[in-house]
Amino acid sequence: MTARTDADGEREGGGELRRAGGEVDTGTLDALVERLERAAEQLRTGDLSPDAAAGLVEDCAGLASQASAELERMARAAQHEPIPGQDSLL
Repeated sequence: MTARTDADGEREGGGELRRAGGEVDTGTLDALVERLERAAEQLRTGDLSPDAAAGLVEDCAGLASQASAELERMARAAQHEPIPGQDSLL
């Protein structure tokens, strides 16, 4: 997943995803992405010992798994909402 950033390096979108029925709070997903980005910065510096880098990579795998689960949760929630103008019959 690639995050779009503005000129100041801030993530665009303000923590909300728009969809047909309204808006979805993406705060949890944004927090996970932010943690992954910080970890990537640490790994790029090369200042970590091999053991510390390996531990951070394992942490990243866990964060990526959590992000995947959050995306799936959001997708399932979006499927259950009716499309605007498509009210249920009786």
